[in-house]
Amino acid sequence: MAKLEGEQTLMRIFIGESDRHGHRPLYVAIVELLRQQGLAGATVLKGSMGFGARSITHTDKILRLSADLPVVIEAVDARDKIDAVLPLMDEMMAGGMITLEKAHVIRYS
Repeated sequence: MAKLEGEQTLMRIFIGESDRHGHRPLYVAIVELLRQQGLAGATVLKGSMGFGARSITHTDKILRLSADLPVVIEAVDARDKIDAVLPLMDEMMAGGMITLEKAHVIRYS
């Protein structure tokens, strides 16, 4: 495995917890895809509150319990590996957003 350090690309995928790909949660399907494609790693972060393009607030507050909390999947790898997985992600996502940015990686192992 190549050493992942220095300038890399951070990919953030913004979706909803209730988004699906087939019969599975979309975030599970995306993480499995990223692993199958050999990315260095991925982390799923579940949000407690957020809103998207329709400006509907989703929150985990007891009085307004939402079944569609925000989910962010983060992955860092070389730009060419990120670029190779993007067309596969296009086929999986019906909504949401993906951002890409440069990240300086310092890896401890």
